[in-house]
Amino acid sequence: MFILTKVADLVQIAPDDFRKQSHVAIEDNINAKYANKASSEVLLLGLSLAHLTASVQVVQRIGLCICLWDILWTSEGLIGNGDGMVNVNVVTDFYDDIFVPWTELPDGSEFEPSENLWVWRDEDQVMYFDNNEMVRFKVISEEWHDQTPSKPVEAAEGAEEEPAPTNSKPPYQIVGSMNGPGLGCCLWWE
Repeated sequence: MFILTKVADLVQIAPDDFRKQSHVAIEDNINAKYANKASSEVLLLGLSLAHLTASVQVVQRIGLCICLWDILWTSEGLIGNGDGMVNVNVVTDFYDDIFVPWTELPDGSEFEPSENLWVWRDEDQVMYFDNNEMVRFKVISEEWHDQTPSKPVEAAEGAEEEPAPTNSKPPYQIVGSMNGPGLGCCLWWE
C-alpha cells in the first residue's frame, strides 16, 4: 500500500454560501469544483479527494477525483476585493485504499529489511520507495467489495451469541502498477 501526499487548494466561497457552516461550504465547493465530472485531461497518476462514487474527474497536478475524502486544515477566510468571495486555503488528504502488488513494481525491485521499505536496483543506481512520497502509477483494476452487514446468527438457547464477521476489505480499492517508464516515485524522474 502506498499512501500519497496531501494536496493544497484555494477554495472560493460565494456570498450565497455564507449561511452554511464553514466546513460544509468548503466541502460543497470542493465537490462542485472537482467531483463527478467527466474529463479527458492527462492523468498524473496520484489519487486525491476520493471516496465511493463511480463517476470520476482527472485533475491535472492533483489526480483522479471522485469526491472529497478529508479536510485536514483550512486558513481563515479572506474576502476578495470587488466580488465578495471568501478565499480559503484548504489542505486535503489523499484516499489511501490504493494497492500496488510487489509483482507490479519495476523489474529489479526488492524489499530491503534493514530499511523496512522497497528499493529498485537499476544498473548502478539504488532508488528507494520512501514513505509519503508522491508516486505515479497506472490503474490496472478497481475492486468493489460489498459492505452490506450480514444477518446475525441466532445462537442456541443458553449459548453466547457470536459477533458478526467484520469485512476487512475496503468498500472500494484501486490496484495499480508502477512497472513502466515514468512510473514510481516522482522524484526519480525530475
